[in-house]
Amino acid sequence: MAVPIRNTVFDKIRDAGSLTDVDLYKILTKEGFTMAEAKFNKILLDLEILGLIKVSWITKDERRIEVFVEKEEVDEVDEQNKEMMEKDYEASFPGFEK
Repeated sequence: MAVPIRNTVFDKIRDAGSLTDVDLYKILTKEGFTMAEAKFNKILLDLEILGLIKVSWITKDERRIEVFVEKEEVDEVDEQNKEMMEKDYEASFPGFEK
């Protein structure tokens, strides 16, 4: 089964962390993945819509591509509630002491 080109493009971006679209296109061409510019742009757009990458313009002809990392916010109240529930559960067993 062949791996979709979109997965290959995402893997190259993830391995690099961040790079320009020109550099990415050169890497793909060097490895034998030749495609039209329209298809390349469509793949980048699909990955951005899926929330996997972030594309921003550097200059008129060059874009910066980076892996999108969503920071997970920790709710302190939920963490405290979770800890209390765990302590109450453990305390419900007879003879349990910590």
